[in-house]
Amino acid sequence: MREAYHEELAAISDGLVEMANLVGSAIGLATTALLDADLKLAESVISADEKIDGLQRELENRAITVLARQQPVATDLRVVVTSLRMSADLERSGDLAEHVAKLARMRHPQRAVPRDLRRTILEMGQVAQRLMAQAAEVIITQDVKAALQMEQDDERMDELHRTIFQHLMDDRWQHGVETAVDVTLVGRYYERFADHAVSVARRLVYLVTGERADELPTDGAGAM
Repeated sequence: MREAYHEELAAISDGLVEMANLVGSAIGLATTALLDADLKLAESVISADEKIDGLQRELENRAITVLARQQPVATDLRVVVTSLRMSADLERSGDLAEHVAKLARMRHPQRAVPRDLRRTILEMGQVAQRLMAQAAEVIITQDVKAALQMEQDDERMDELHRTIFQHLMDDRWQHGVETAVDVTLVGRYYERFADHAVSVARRLVYLVTGERADELPTDGAGAM
């Protein structure tokens, strides 16, 4: 009975890793679709979001079953409840990747991103994908220090987000209001995607240590 219980907990963790890998792939593909005006690729990202949603529902059902049948306490209860919150972050990340793909579809056959911002958006997509890969890794390894490091890694996304607004506020902007709105939205999608990846890492810190990330010693010495 106890072995089956731990198998259920392991299955929940595996589900989180699968979700993280899927949404990481989705944001990468959505970025390509956006920059290349690739309608087929955009449609594939939009369709694939159903699988991410399905995985979240499956994970929630597993968690509810564990809560109902096993009535976990202490650490195990923290694992189940925190995993539910992580799955919500990951599902929302999938939605944001879908939003990027929908913008690509809406503007097809035109490109939604002007040439002078393509490099910035490309890097935002790369940073988002990298952060989500890191989130998947810390779920597997339960490496608290690596999870805490993601806060600093996210700073690059914030810098890129500010770069977009600098372009929009420049008197030399010549791409019109519609493109300005598109770029503002897509910048926000990437920024929020990164925030959700970091949120997953912060929740992992709590899952492992029982303490919130901002309550730990600044050197992370109390994390392990």
